Amino acid sequence: MKLKWLFNPGDWLAGLQWLFFIFTNIVVIPITVGAAFGLSQEKVAGLLQLSFIVTGVACMMQALAGHGRAVMEGQSGLWWAVILALASTAAAQGMPLDVLGGSLTVGILISGVLTLIIGISGLGPRLARLFNPAVMGVFMFLFGCQLIGIFLKGMLGIPFGNTGDEAGIDLSISLLSIIIAVIVALISIKAPPGVRRYALLIGIAVGWVVFSLVFEQPDTMNKAGAANIELFPLGKPAWDTGIILTAVLAGLLNTANTFGALKGTDELYQSETSPSQMRASFTITGLFTGLAGVLGLVPYAPYVSSIGFLNQTGIIRRLPFILGGFMFCMMGIIPPVGSFFSMMPLSIGSAVLFVAYLQLLNSSFSFFRRVKFNALNVYRSAVPLFTGIVIMTFPASYFSSLPAFLQPLAGSGLLVGITLALLIENIMDWDRV
Repeated sequence: MKLKWLFNPGDWLAGLQWLFFIFTNIVVIPITVGAAFGLSQEKVAGLLQLSFIVTGVACMMQALAGHGRAVMEGQSGLWWAVILALASTAAAQGMPLDVLGGSLTVGILISGVLTLIIGISGLGPRLARLFNPAVMGVFMFLFGCQLIGIFLKGMLGIPFGNTGDEAGIDLSISLLSIIIAVIVALISIKAPPGVRRYALLIGIAVGWVVFSLVFEQPDTMNKAGAANIELFPLGKPAWDTGIILTAVLAGLLNTANTFGALKGTDELYQSETSPSQMRASFTITGLFTGLAGVLGLVPYAPYVSSIGFLNQTGIIRRLPFILGGFMFCMMGIIPPVGSFFSMMPLSIGSAVLFVAYLQLLNSSFSFFRRVKFNALNVYRSAVPLFTGIVIMTFPASYFSSLPAFLQPLAGSGLLVGITLALLIENIMDWDRV
């Protein structure tokens, strides 16, 4: 009798929707990281295969032994943005990509240990007080700017990572990407709810087919059974102080995803996130972050975008989420699946995610609406926002005069902006100004 759920088609159908949601959020991440670090097709397929397996297991563990909610645990967008930004500035700093990857590995492992300590010690609720609505508003806005910039480059056919000055816009690829982005946006806005939730998948499927018909793609399916899975694929552990400090800071700021995702679902679950849920969530995130460092994956965090999915579908029960995570894990266990999806055109994936992450503007505004701004206290958010955005526009060469260990930190507008927001918000009571 207890196994009736195995034969409930409604739960499996809802789980299939979760599978699609997890897939569209994860599939582009290892492909872009592999491209940024110049990895071979076989290694990218291995990263993708591992991403499917580890993400599926992480989702199931969070639902069963972590926060206990239907909130996706996946490769963090903040970490992803930081890693790609560092890869793109490595040339200006004269740093080989294997040294960058090895130093990131060390920084990610340290971040995993720190996140684990936060979970075990129960420091999560105390840290949550630092991330007030003003800080979270800045975080969401700068996070959106960083990711949208990455996706726009991908849409325009500009290679990811260390490309130097020879990269340029590919007009034909750009035109197709823009058309796909418009189609996804129209489906998201105009289509019935039953179709709207599949807008990202429709965009990927249509865009991939058209791209394959118009542009020549290398035939790599004959290697489908030989996904190359190895430890430290981005580079053996190395020590660059600046990269490691940047990674550790990114790991600490990544905790904002946990606060945002869990607090954001309190209303849906009609209960406030308990300290034990916060503790368990951080512990599991820390474990999977450490594992990501060893396997060359982008570190993990709960997905704030899960809130939009839950609101749109109403599927808040854990069982469909667990089934979706299980099916996603099974996709990774089958090697041809990883090899097939590793051939996805980056421009198409970027176009689809460009539309999806425009919602971060709404998330940012929802936090800012809880802040009472006036002519005197507007500096609390204006300083970190404008500083972070302007730094994002600077070429990496501007920071070459700084000490080497400061260059990766100072050159990241996302990290500088969030750090400024945390400092400014917590040195004085702006609500009394």
